[in-house]
Amino acid sequence: MRTKRRVAQELRQAIDCLPERTRRAMLEGIHANEIIVGAYTDRRGGVCPMLAAHRHGGRTSLASFAKAWDRYTGARKKSRPATERELNTLRAMLEASLMYGESELATAVAAHRESGKRKAEKRDTGERSRLRELRDRPGWAWLRVFRRYDDFQAALAQAESVEKARLALPGPDEADLGDDAGRRRPQEETHSLS
Repeated sequence: MRTKRRVAQELRQAIDCLPERTRRAMLEGIHANEIIVGAYTDRRGGVCPMLAAHRHGGRTSLASFAKAWDRYTGARKKSRPATERELNTLRAMLEASLMYGESELATAVAAHRESGKRKAEKRDTGERSRLRELRDRPGWAWLRVFRRYDDFQAALAQAESVEKARLALPGPDEADLGDDAGRRRPQEETHSLS
């Protein structure tokens, strides 16, 4: 089982990964809401710290924070209100994180997320999707010429028969040479001095 110190370090690291606006919103949220552990929300109006931050403008979803918070508090299957000690620790960690400014880890996380957003954005090429139009046409897909194995076998058999027929017919050079078809003799090269 994890030691309490290690679990607290994991919570602190998860807090450092949050953007500054989310940390500020979470700090406001834990003052304004009843904070619970072990669930996102409960029937009495209690909320987890991430939902409290979300309600105060910190629109971030970071699963590692929720897991670290639940590990730190020892959350079980049933939700319960956070103890005063747990809230004081969370508040102190948030304030310390804000006082020290943006950590290198948070900067790296933000840069990684930004690069993921750039990859996810698709350039508009001006092409429209022709999926509905071409769905019922056989062989329209670029990567899957044959959707069924028996279609592939039939096309392969046809290609093999065409190749055999091509090899069986003598070419124009072979018709003149008779038995010497297919054999090439090296010809002597002559150089003229002119």
